[in-house]
Amino acid sequence: MTRTGEELKSMAIQIRRDILRMVHTVNSGHPGGSLGCVEYFVALYGKLMEYKIPFQMEGKDEDLFFLSNGHISPVYYSTLARFGFFPVEELNTFRRINSRLQGHPTTHEGLPGVRIASGSLGQGLSVALGAALGKKLDQDRYLVYSLHGDGELQEGQVWEAFMYAAHNKIDNIISTVDYNNRQIDGNVKDVLSLGDLEAKLNSFGWKVLVEKNGNDLDSVIGILEKAKQETGKGVPVSVLLHTEMGYGVDYMMGTHTWHGKAPNQEQFERALAQLELDEVSDY
Repeated sequence: MTRTGEELKSMAIQIRRDILRMVHTVNSGHPGGSLGCVEYFVALYGKLMEYKIPFQMEGKDEDLFFLSNGHISPVYYSTLARFGFFPVEELNTFRRINSRLQGHPTTHEGLPGVRIASGSLGQGLSVALGAALGKKLDQDRYLVYSLHGDGELQEGQVWEAFMYAAHNKIDNIISTVDYNNRQIDGNVKDVLSLGDLEAKLNSFGWKVLVEKNGNDLDSVIGILEKAKQETGKGVPVSVLLHTEMGYGVDYMMGTHTWHGKAPNQEQFERALAQLELDEVSDY
C-alpha cells in the first residue's frame, strides 16, 4: 500500500501515541529513544524497504531490518503493527506475561517482523552483516538495514563488525546510528565519548552520510534514499542520524531522564495533548 507524505506524517504521530500508551499502561519501558526514532521507522517501512506480508523468517527476495538497540521496542512494535505485520490491538499486551511483545524483542513466540532477539547491546551489526553476506551468496539483490544507538557504540563488538564489513566489502548494508547524544546514565560525551564518529567510520572504510534533521520525515527519507544509491560500490554504508530523544513531547526532550521511565497519568495526558491528529486510531 502506497501512502502519501501527509499520511506518513500522520502515521508518525499515531506511532508516538502508541509508544506513550504502551509504556504508560505497564509503567515500564523506554519512551525516550523510541520517540526519537519514529521518523526513521516510518521512512523505512513506509518508503524505503521492500518487504513481504505475511512475514517470512527466511527473508529471501526482500529487504531485511535488524534492530540492535532493542530497548526501543515500543517504536518497533507499533511500526510493525501499523504497517500490517500483526493486529494493532496486540500492542495492548506490551511487556505482559506470555506476550509476544516483550520489553526487548524476542523470537521464540514468533512475532511477525522480528528476526533476532536484541537488546544485549553491540550484537546487531554482526547479525546484520551475516544476513548481508547470506544475500550475496544467494545472489539476492535486496538490502539489509540495521539500527544502532550511539551509546551502544561503546561496545567493542561493534567495532570488530565495522572492520569486518569493510574488509569483506559488504556493500549491501545500510547501518544507521541513532545519534541523539544521550544514554541511560547521561550524555554520551560524558559517559564515554565517541569522539569524531564520522571520521572514525570513514577511517574504518565505511561510506558515511550525515543527516542533522533526524526528526524531519522528508529529510530522513532523503538521506536513506541517498544511502541506498551508495550501495553496491564495494564499501558498507552508514547513516549518522541526529535525533532528539523524546521528540514530540516537550518535557521529555533535552534530557536523558526519559530513556527508560514511563510517564504517570498526568504526564501521559499532557503528552497525548501535544500529539493531536484529525483522525486518531488509538488501540
